[in-house]
Amino acid sequence: MLSSARAFFKQRNVLEVDCPALSQAAPIDAHIDVMQITMGKEIGYLHTSPEYGMKRLLSEGIGDIYQLSHVFRQEEYGRLHNPEFMMVEWYRVGFSFDALIEETLDFIRLFLKKPAVKTYTYREVLKEHTGIDYLTTSQKELSLKARQLIHHLPEEALQWNKDTLLNCLMSFVVEPHLSEEEFSVIKYFPSSQAALSKIKMLGEEPVAERFEIYYKGIELANGYHELTCPLEQRRRFIASNEHRLSLGKNALPIDDNLIQALEQGLPDCCGVAVGFDRLMLLRHNKDHIEEILPFSWPRS
Repeated sequence: MLSSARAFFKQRNVLEVDCPALSQAAPIDAHIDVMQITMGKEIGYLHTSPEYGMKRLLSEGIGDIYQLSHVFRQEEYGRLHNPEFMMVEWYRVGFSFDALIEETLDFIRLFLKKPAVKTYTYREVLKEHTGIDYLTTSQKELSLKARQLIHHLPEEALQWNKDTLLNCLMSFVVEPHLSEEEFSVIKYFPSSQAALSKIKMLGEEPVAERFEIYYKGIELANGYHELTCPLEQRRRFIASNEHRLSLGKNALPIDDNLIQALEQGLPDCCGVAVGFDRLMLLRHNKDHIEEILPFSWPRS
């Protein structure tokens, strides 16, 4: 399976790279916690994705690249999660957003049978499964609807912000009811959930050029038309740290090397990360990720 993945990229002239798993700055995401390593008086961070290093290479002009490597996430363990797991991440320079979606589906089809594909916008799929148009729904209306549809939500959910409520609705109401017979592509997320993607207008709606692919209710891929503006990137890092602090988490150091790379010039590109272990889980019709890992966390 690893050879098949590498052959896929070789046929497309995408170069394999090897960015370090340990760095002096941490990927900043309010909902992903990073493992820290102490080295004397210094602190290092194990990467949750090779993204930052790969973008630094892209800014040097390396062209289309991929990395097949282990990544690490703190306190993520369960049926679909292991704290150390394998990710395939790649970037295509001058590639369109829709072209990357098609290429990602081609990659996934190396390992899974070829079901049909149904594509939705985020706004469409949320409205279909919950009856909610997030664009016109207030935080109060959204919180009441979320508590109605997700019975185990705590009382304090009434005070959660819109994005937290939307994430809950997607996780507990939408994703479990996506078709099990076809790939589901969800694209154009709310602009407030842009992460590291560009934002554009879709009619009256500002959207993030971001997509996710699901099969049998399991998220397999998360891709972006990549943000290239260093000022906007720094602003988002600061906002993510503020969100972390509001959740009672520590702020993380901003990767100035990445900001400098963006200042040097990140070419227009699209990128995607695919969970390789989850592909194997579905390929072998297993229920728990432990069943396809030679050494899962309890046996590591």
